[in-house]
Amino acid sequence: MATLKHRLTYLLQLRWLWRLALIISVLAVLFLATTDSPYPIPSSANDKINHLIAFLELTILTRLAWPEIKGWQYAPVLLAFGLAIEVIQATLPYRYFSMADLAADGAGIIIGMLPWPGLRNTSKPALRDSPKPL
Repeated sequence: MATLKHRLTYLLQLRWLWRLALIISVLAVLFLATTDSPYPIPSSANDKINHLIAFLELTILTRLAWPEIKGWQYAPVLLAFGLAIEVIQATLPYRYFSMADLAADGAGIIIGMLPWPGLRNTSKPALRDSPKPL
């Protein structure tokens, strides 16, 4: 019987799952950032907290999807995505460009790049801890 640790290790190694989750998250963030209709989603009253959480999530999903890529390689891409959102918002009559939003995106990326338990060795499990299928 597989232990919880083995099951979690197995789950963390499902690159296709994390890549799919990243694509869905990018599309959701882009949609929510460009729509003018309020949707009943859990969020903070502070827009900057929402930006921080969104880019924290995108960073963690990127780390899970491609653990072999270093942070200095994907962080600029994520920040460019945040800048692209702000540029798109500048063209919308119900949104505006905000450097503070971009700074919150950067803060989320930085927090997401910090060491997180369980994320450090997901690309090559130890032989004794190799995951078994559920």
